[in-house]
Amino acid sequence: MNFAPLPSVGAASVPADGLVLDVREDNEWAAGHVDGALHVPMSDFIARFGDVTEAVAEGRRAYVMCRVGGRSAQVTQYLVQQGIDAVNVEGGMLAWEAAGRSMVTADGSPAFVL
Repeated sequence: MNFAPLPSVGAASVPADGLVLDVREDNEWAAGHVDGALHVPMSDFIARFGDVTEAVAEGRRAYVMCRVGGRSAQVTQYLVQQGIDAVNVEGGMLAWEAAGRSMVTADGSPAFVL
């Protein structure tokens, strides 16, 4: 079988108004996440696939992110197979934090990558 390379970008290349799709679990999300990101945990992904298709309905690209890039790579591959414009964010939230990109928490406490 011949697989196309997985589309991916570095954390510093994600546009400020880009649609970030965070597939980490609830406890990881609570510790710190990208402001405005769509949170659909990988464990709930198929059940909540409609939330994702709705978010990308206008042809928006989804920037898929997890902690280091493994789970998001799987989700990105699935989305691309469904004909959705999706890219994996290389290095995930750890790379996002290392690039100095901002993170938030729901309660206003200091954000960190769990």
